Amino acid sequence: MTVLDDDRTLMAESNEERTLDDWFEALERMPVPEGYQVEIVEGSVFMSPQREGHYTVIRRIIRALEDAFGLDAAIFSDVRVDFPGRLNGYAPDVVKFRQGTESDERGRRRYQDVEFVAEVISRDTGANDYGPKKTAYATAKVPVYLIADPYQRRCHVYTHPKNDDYATETIVAFGETIDLTGTLPGLTLDTSGFPSS
Repeated sequence: MTVLDDDRTLMAESNEERTLDDWFEALERMPVPEGYQVEIVEGSVFMSPQREGHYTVIRRIIRALEDAFGLDAAIFSDVRVDFPGRLNGYAPDVVKFRQGTESDERGRRRYQDVEFVAEVISRDTGANDYGPKKTAYATAKVPVYLIADPYQRRCHVYTHPKNDDYATETIVAFGETIDLTGTLPGLTLDTSGFPSS
């Protein structure tokens, strides 16, 4: 993807020397439209709009986590986390960090402290969620990765990370309850309010 910055053209694919910090600094100077999520996946910049249904699913997941862990738990949406791999600066739809972890001097948290990640599929970037992001989350040993797919009307729950993949996948239709009691989040998640696209 080509990104314009003060009449200069930056190409994510062409410059191996550019760091994630360089890219995010350039992106912060850009006029990114309100309501768009920006992240870098394997060195490519992706911007995707958040639609009402997309945000409804995110809000319901956050609410379930807050009900289980309290309002002071480290649960965020669209906050940058750098993951293993080539230039992977993600802004997960929902991310929960271990209790007691703190941000570093740059205001960021470590991927090693992530306990749970959820991504809600957008039509244009869904391949990232099922592909390179799943690989990066497994490589980072994120214990639970949840994909909510409004186009399929179902959730994919990945657990037991091993190398660069997950050993277990559970598929749950929208409207059913996801049982995460045997995982680190240790909760159940009601999907009956998840809208389809």
